[in-house]
Amino acid sequence: MVRVRFFGQFELLLSDKISEMSLIPFSGPWTRSEAAHLLRRTMFGPTHQQITAITNLTMTDAVNQLLTVGSLNPPLAYDAGETVVAQGQTWVNSVYPSNPVSSQLCEMARVKSLTGWLMQNMNYQALDISQKMFFFWHNHFGVSFSSDARETYTFMELLRTNSLGNVKQLVKDVTLNPAMLLFLNGNTNSVQHPNENYARELLELFTIGKGNQIAAGDYSNYTELDVASGAKILSGYVVQGIRSSTLTAAQTLFLNPLHDTSTKTLSYHFGNATVSNAGAQEYANYIDIIFQQPQVATFLCTELYRFFVNYDITNDVETNVIPELAQTLIANNYEILPVLQELFTSQHFYDVALRGSIIRSPLETVFSMLNSTETQINVNLATDYNIYLNIYYAAANMGLDFINPTSVAGWEAFYLSPAYSRLWINSTTIKFRFDISTGLFIYGIPINGYTLKVDTIPFLNNLSLPSSAIQVIDDICELFIAKPVDATTHADLVNLLTNNLPTFEWTLQYNEYLNDPTNPTFVDPVRYRVQLVLDRIFKLPQYQMI
Repeated sequence: MVRVRFFGQFELLLSDKISEMSLIPFSGPWTRSEAAHLLRRTMFGPTHQQITAITNLTMTDAVNQLLTVGSLNPPLAYDAGETVVAQGQTWVNSVYPSNPVSSQLCEMARVKSLTGWLMQNMNYQALDISQKMFFFWHNHFGVSFSSDARETYTFMELLRTNSLGNVKQLVKDVTLNPAMLLFLNGNTNSVQHPNENYARELLELFTIGKGNQIAAGDYSNYTELDVASGAKILSGYVVQGIRSSTLTAAQTLFLNPLHDTSTKTLSYHFGNATVSNAGAQEYANYIDIIFQQPQVATFLCTELYRFFVNYDITNDVETNVIPELAQTLIANNYEILPVLQELFTSQHFYDVALRGSIIRSPLETVFSMLNSTETQINVNLATDYNIYLNIYYAAANMGLDFINPTSVAGWEAFYLSPAYSRLWINSTTIKFRFDISTGLFIYGIPINGYTLKVDTIPFLNNLSLPSSAIQVIDDICELFIAKPVDATTHADLVNLLTNNLPTFEWTLQYNEYLNDPTNPTFVDPVRYRVQLVLDRIFKLPQYQMI
């Protein structure tokens, strides 16, 4: 049993004894409890209706429903700095102004548009895993915003649309993407001036992982020789068209005079393989060699496990769970989908001890408040994007600047031992979490002349039995709390909803509202009591966990 105390105020149970340490298929009853756990881990906050819909499917059908990726409309222009396309039109395939000042203003407008669009996608999420998988890969590759919003958009869509596909192919595509070439200096890597940045991270962070150093320049899974040889293999690529006034997209070009044409030799970790000159195809041949190593599957599956199940990789998990996932990944030629199907239909994933073992990230915190209360921003284009931009800044203040990961390794909460997700919480960020809740549900948050405040009436009406105070609290806890709350907390929440009156008084109050739903005398008190309950929920230690 592991507990973490936050500033002496409350204590969270992070993990109990886990009963099942293998990936045998789940055999228990498929209930709302299991469905809610699956959706909390794979979405940015499910609704009550979505939990019901998933519960009414078989577990296999539910998982298959989630493991899909749909299409999205591109970001739209809304800021006055955008002077190339009309407001309400997309800029993702448009040129930049030729005037440097106008070009910079245009870029700033497109950055705001892209940022708002990213937040909007999380708010308007479909009943699938696509937004969470995009988050996973964005953290995995750790690319910060480039100097061209079009290219950042293209890179992010590459990650999202291929998030359930073939990892080997994704690594190949990422390798030559202009955003990655610019970020890790691949565009300056040449035979005349080798640059090892991307070659190093390709091994250490993106594929095989850096193990313990067992000798000088030897990191268990690769050596410095592999880094140097990899840089030679990856030489010869340049990027053109950044913020171009004539080209509608940045382009990656292979220039043979910049490429190292020698035969490269890898270390014993790769069987002393040699990589002959193959021009523009050589990088792909090298990545194929990397993916022949079983450690790649182990490394990737460990990251998936930490993201979706539990950051704590115990000896039992390392021995019995990760190898099974890795074998599935290898057996399916590095297709991600079968791995997630196996994980999300396993007894292990639904172990009660694993529920509430991960602290919500800032984005999970905010969008669970919005999404699970069925709050979607829909005012007008400019107001919507400005609201989302403020949500983005709020998450950044809590430690998650979404278009700028902390480092190429991603956000520390996903990799830094031993704290991991506990890094999301400190004396500053917990106050931000509480303030956002109070703003959204009690006072409202003024943003550019509009006040963002959650209307809890539609949310209440869509619960299973809104006229029952006890059932309302049951439904709310099911949505937001990973494990059942204790009797005292449940009773406190019921009393908060009823204003310490008998529960039948809530039934009378709710029915009075139903009989006259536009009368503020009846609707406002009901709305306010639910607002108070939700604000209390979001400040509970249990809410901080998924």
